[in-house]
Amino acid sequence: MTSSTASRPVSPVDAVADAYVGTLARLHPLEATYLGIPGHDREMTDFSPDAAAERAAAARSTLLALEGLSAADEVDEVTVASMRWALGTGIALHDAGEHARYLNNIASPSQQVVEIFDLMPTDSEEAWDAVAARLATVPDALASYVASLRHAAAAGDVAAIRQVQAVIAQAREVADPERSAFTRLVRGDDARRALGDDHALRADLERNAATARRAYADLAEFLADELAPGAPQQDAVGRDRYALWSRHHVGAQLDLDETYAWGLEELARVQAEQAQVAAQVAGPGASVADAVAVLDADPARRLDDTTALQAWMQRTSDAAIEALDGTHFDIPAPVRTLECRIAPSHTGAIYYTGPSDDFSRPGRMWWSVPHDVTSFSTWRERTTVYHEGVPGHHLQIAQAVHERATLNSWRRLASWTSGHGEGWALYAERLMADLGFLDDPGDRLGMLDGQRLRAARVVFDLGMHLGLPAPAEVGTWTPESGWDFLRANVNMSESFVRFEYTRYLGWPGQAPSYKVGQRLWEKARDAARDAAAAQGRTFDVREFHARALSLGSVPLEVLPGALAR
Repeated sequence: MTSSTASRPVSPVDAVADAYVGTLARLHPLEATYLGIPGHDREMTDFSPDAAAERAAAARSTLLALEGLSAADEVDEVTVASMRWALGTGIALHDAGEHARYLNNIASPSQQVVEIFDLMPTDSEEAWDAVAARLATVPDALASYVASLRHAAAAGDVAAIRQVQAVIAQAREVADPERSAFTRLVRGDDARRALGDDHALRADLERNAATARRAYADLAEFLADELAPGAPQQDAVGRDRYALWSRHHVGAQLDLDETYAWGLEELARVQAEQAQVAAQVAGPGASVADAVAVLDADPARRLDDTTALQAWMQRTSDAAIEALDGTHFDIPAPVRTLECRIAPSHTGAIYYTGPSDDFSRPGRMWWSVPHDVTSFSTWRERTTVYHEGVPGHHLQIAQAVHERATLNSWRRLASWTSGHGEGWALYAERLMADLGFLDDPGDRLGMLDGQRLRAARVVFDLGMHLGLPAPAEVGTWTPESGWDFLRANVNMSESFVRFEYTRYLGWPGQAPSYKVGQRLWEKARDAARDAAAAQGRTFDVREFHARALSLGSVPLEVLPGALAR
C-alpha cells in the first residue's frame, strides 16, 4: 500500500483543488491547523455570518471552476465527483442556515476553539509564542460565534435547550481557572520544558490564557441569559433537516425508512451474536450482563488509572502495526507512528487526529476521560484501539496523506466524509475479528458491544429525529424512552452514555453514518469479490484494501465507481 513511485503530473483539476485548500486554510485557520497546514497557527477562524458566507462563496467558485475542465485521468474523475458532492452538501447546509445556528455538545465552534490547542506544536519558544498569539484571539472568535448565534436566533433558529445547557456547562469548565484546559496548557510540563527562564513569554501565556477563560465565561453568560430563554424543548429536527445532514455525513442519499428497518434488524443480529459469545465467557445460559460482570471482575483485564490506560493503548497500537505490516497491509514508514494520548478535556469522547502534511506531527488517538471514570476494562477497548488506530482511522487517514505522488492536497488532507471514514473504522474492527485478533471471547464481546452501540444509535437517531414507529420495548420515542433504550444497549459508564445521548440529539445524521458506512463498505467489498469471480479471478482482499485506501476519503456515493475504475 505504498504511494506511487512516479509522481502523477499536476492536472488543471488538481490545481483547482489545491487552490481551494489554500483558500480554506486562509478563511478557516483552525481547519488549517487541524489538517496540519503550516502558516496559520497564530490566526483564528471568524465564525460570523459574513465569514461563513465567504467560505460558502469560495466553495461555489471552486465548483464553477471545475465545470469548465476536462478530467485528465481517473484520479481527476474521482476528484471532481467528490468535490461536487462534498462542497455541494456544505453549500446546501449553509444556505439552509444550519451553520449559523450550529451548537451541540461535541463539534460546534465552542469545542473547536479550545480543542485546537491540543494539536499545536509545543516543543520550542517559537511554538509557544504562536500559542500565546492564538490565545489572545479567543475573545474575537467567540464574539464572532455569538454574532452568528444571534443572527440565527433573530430568524427563530435556536438549538434545542439540551444542547445549549450542555455547552453552557462545558464553557463554564473552560472558564474555571482550576479546571480550564487553558490553565493546564500554559502550566503543563511541555511549557516548563520549552520555556525555561523565558519569563516574558510565560507572562504572556498566563495573561492570554486568563483572557481566553474570561471569553468562555462571557460565552456561558450569553448562552444562559440570552439564547437559552428562546431555545426549544424539542430535540427532533424533522425529516427535511435530517435528510440534509444525512447526505452530508454519509456521503450518499439514503432511503431513511429502509435504513431504520435495517438498523432494527442489525441490532437484533448483533444481540444474538453477543448472546453466543456471552456463553463462551460465563458458561451455558449466561446473559450478556453475566459475561460483563465476569470480565469486569477479572483483574487481568483492568487498568486502574489514565497512565496505565495510555501505556496500554500505545502497546496495543504498536503491536497491531507490527503484526499487520507486511502481512495484511503494506504500511509506509511514516504511517507506522501513532501516538496514543489522554486528552485534556473530560467529555468522554475518543477520537483521532491526523498527521500534518509533512508528518512532523504524527497521527494521534485521544481519549477524553470523564471525571467520574477512574478505571478501564481492556476487553471493552481493544477494538477501540483498532478503530482509531490501525487498521482503522490512522491507517486510512495517514495513508491518504502519504499519497502525495498521486493525490492533490484536497484529496490527501481536506476531503473527509464521516460515512466513508467512520464506516471504514467499523469495517476495520470486524476485519480484525476475522483476522483472529479478537479471538479471545472477552475481546470479541467488546467488539460486539461497540457494534451494538452503533446499531442501536442508527435506530435511536432516525427514530427520535423522524418520529418513526418505535420498537415494542420502547413504545413511543420520547427523550425518556430513548434514554432507556440506549442504556439497555450500551455497557458503558452513565456519563459516557449521557454524553453520547446528547450528541445524537444535537448532531442529526452523524451517528448512523458509522454503521451505515460499514454496511456500504461491506457491499463494496462483496461487489469486488463478485466481479473477480465473474472474471475468473481469485479475489485478493489485501489488494482491494490497498486500492480503496489509496483513494483517500471520498463520499460513499462516489466510492463504488472509484473502486470500479
